[in-house]
Amino acid sequence: MAEVPNRCRIVLIAPSGQPPADLEHKLRQALEGGDVASLILPCYDLHEAAFQALAERLVPIAQEAGVAVVIAGDTRIAARIKADGVHVESGKQALADAIDRLQDKMMVGTGGIKTRDEALELGEVRPDYVFFGRFGYDNTPEPHPRNLNLADWWAEMIEIPCIVLAGSGIESVATVAATGAEFVALSAAVFGEGLDPREQVAKGNLLLDQKAPRFEA
Repeated sequence: MAEVPNRCRIVLIAPSGQPPADLEHKLRQALEGGDVASLILPCYDLHEAAFQALAERLVPIAQEAGVAVVIAGDTRIAARIKADGVHVESGKQALADAIDRLQDKMMVGTGGIKTRDEALELGEVRPDYVFFGRFGYDNTPEPHPRNLNLADWWAEMIEIPCIVLAGSGIESVATVAATGAEFVALSAAVFGEGLDPREQVAKGNLLLDQKAPRFEA
């Protein structure tokens, strides 16, 4: 098994609006590009049956590659398909309930955070990670400044790991890593039109090897 890098690692976020067969092909390519910590699969606007069918198609591919899969938006589907985690963005109480029910079975993370106060409030219930960004909003080359500012503050103050949404340019992984974030989330920069997912993940890992600060052991 490959050694886990002691620096910011890549998290893939499945994009919306792509045919399942195309997304499966792109995911397989991406996973051949090098180190990937996890895959987050948001439900977006899919109905339950369609989302479960997509998850059943993609989850085994990632897990067979040693990549943890987090289901965003539906804890029941996460349990049915034996995902590695769930992502909850419906408030502190819903997050606390999910942690109480599921944290001995799978990781529970959260997002939808716009302010430091919101981050601290959610952090009180000790999720496995917090996510700074919004799924599908990586449509500019650089990450959103608010997410970078939150990550810079959080990484210095709080032990709970954070994931930060990168921009649509693969070079933005270095910008995220500079905040001290444990994970950088990539979607458009890997799965965007005309890109080779394998090459993009390889390029992202190379940039992180070259520029990301190392964490203390």
